[in-house]
Amino acid sequence: MPLRVLGTEMMNQVTGKNSRNDTAARWGVYGTDLGHMFWHRDQLYMVFGDTFGRGGFGGSNWRSNVMARIADPDPRHGFPFESMVTGPDGAAKELIRSRKIDGDEKTVIPTQGISLGGRIYLHYMSVRHWGLTGGNWTVGHSGLAYSDDDGQTWAAPAGATWREPCGFEQVAFVMADGFLYSFGIPEGRFGGVRLRRVAREHILTPDAYEYWDGTKWGADAKSAAMVVPAPAGELSVAWSEPHRRWLMMYLDETRRAVVLRTAPALTGPWSDAQAVVTADQYPGLYAPYIVPGTEIDGDLYYTMSQWGPYNVFLMHTSLEPAAPAVVSDDGPVAPVGAPVTPVSSAN
Repeated sequence: MPLRVLGTEMMNQVTGKNSRNDTAARWGVYGTDLGHMFWHRDQLYMVFGDTFGRGGFGGSNWRSNVMARIADPDPRHGFPFESMVTGPDGAAKELIRSRKIDGDEKTVIPTQGISLGGRIYLHYMSVRHWGLTGGNWTVGHSGLAYSDDDGQTWAAPAGATWREPCGFEQVAFVMADGFLYSFGIPEGRFGGVRLRRVAREHILTPDAYEYWDGTKWGADAKSAAMVVPAPAGELSVAWSEPHRRWLMMYLDETRRAVVLRTAPALTGPWSDAQAVVTADQYPGLYAPYIVPGTEIDGDLYYTMSQWGPYNVFLMHTSLEPAAPAVVSDDGPVAPVGAPVTPVSSAN
């Protein structure tokens, strides 16, 4: 049975002048987007893309990326911010520097973060040029940056980069069974989803990654098969224990909707996509990021960006709750094709 969506509501605005956090007055964040999350040292962090001061998008004090720490990680409480990583002026500061030169490196956008062994890693894409039409842009390279001081300073080693197009210019991380899995899409929002993995201790070594070719894992990146067909925009993946399913959310630009797919295993098969929320309801919607560490049964919480206000919002979707587990004399019965064991906190 497919996981059925019952309805969606916007809970509150997370960033900007009119948000509950008033990030404009507190940290000079009038406009920003993305808002993907990860756990680090038992606290929840949220990372953003291009960020602007007064005037919002295209306004003053352009920073390619910033990061906040959430005071209360329970999404039912609206995500109050405790702090942001700031510079000497008290404003949220840029984490990974960008040249800000169109045609060379226009900006550097973090696409997902994770904490491993007390170190924060951010996967990023170096955007060469934003396209003239929505959902199109070109990436010069992608790579990994890391911080050993809770996000205050960052290193982006040259060896931890993918210089050629690889289909993983934007990623969603999943930590399971000792491997870091990356669901990847190419530049823009019109490619398909592929899957790779690496032992956690080799995260900064591109040659150590393995790619799923549809039947097995191998070292050839060009053999990576699409596990979900195009088009897919910014994406996130999380495990639902009650439903015994992986959930994937992303923007389908052609449907003008955030969609949901499910699968019993990371490699699939992934279900048909069903619309969760549409651009008719929230114009300019994109970048759905599932709140990590929450139990997903009848409630699915995630952040979502809107282009018009150019800010991040907290969303809630009601799902049909999971049916009670079948119980035998030996205890609960796992479904056929049980997935690899997810890790909710990778610290």
